[in-house]
Amino acid sequence: MNFKPLINKLGLALIRYGKKKFQVKDAVLAEKRGIRLTNVLWYLDKKHRVQTLANLTVAFPELSEAEQYKMARANYRHIGCLVADFMRSPTLSDAEVAMPEEGSEHLDQFLNAGKGVLLITAHLGNWERLGAWSDSRSVRLSGVARDANDDQLTVEITKIRENRSLNILSSGSAAREILTNLKVGEMIVILPDQNNDDAYIPFFGRIAGTTIGPARIHLKTRAPIVPMCFLRSGPGQFRVVFREPLVAHEGETAEDLMTRVNGEIEAMIRLAPEQYLWMHDRWRNARRKGLL
Repeated sequence: MNFKPLINKLGLALIRYGKKKFQVKDAVLAEKRGIRLTNVLWYLDKKHRVQTLANLTVAFPELSEAEQYKMARANYRHIGCLVADFMRSPTLSDAEVAMPEEGSEHLDQFLNAGKGVLLITAHLGNWERLGAWSDSRSVRLSGVARDANDDQLTVEITKIRENRSLNILSSGSAAREILTNLKVGEMIVILPDQNNDDAYIPFFGRIAGTTIGPARIHLKTRAPIVPMCFLRSGPGQFRVVFREPLVAHEGETAEDLMTRVNGEIEAMIRLAPEQYLWMHDRWRNARRKGLL
């Protein structure tokens, strides 16, 4: 039986429900509502609960079962806060949009020189804060995102994302725009931490199917790669963390460069592991190919 139409309808219902329940001034209230939602999800959605615990076992084998379970529950609470903040994004105040930055000199050196920059982030903290951040910085930013399985759901999500100055490019047809935007000194953000079939390289010490698109873009344009993330620090509060830029070494292949990118993503996740999207089956393709 095909459950995708039902899942899409539930997604649309959540978006519409969210506009009524989450778009409130009180961030604490909104997050409490989000946490209640994901607490229910924890008990009803066995597939993603089991996947979350399995991924934490792979990434943090040194933790006891009890510690992994505690992190998984904290992870679901974080996702509830993330959902609430995403739904609130059109109504965020200027004070909420402003976020402290760490390591901003890693980015500013290129922006001040008018160079295009390839930002690399992950499904960590609150990646949906990209639009609010670009607004606060008064910079042009385009994000590459995969369309939802349902066209109407894609439209609704994109409306919320583009309420700020973030421009969304569909991952299936974005190559030309990416190259053009980088050439005129703009920023492109990509989240390359999802299961893929381009190359098989380490992630948390285990081989994972990984896209090599960002490395290919860098090798073609020489736009510097700057890893960054938005980490939650309190109700409605986030801090932006930038890490040192990556530039390809002489003779370095796309796979070699993406190995370093994976290492940067892993390092960012270790800053707040309970804030990563562990319910995604990151090692699925590698497992199916017998690489694990």
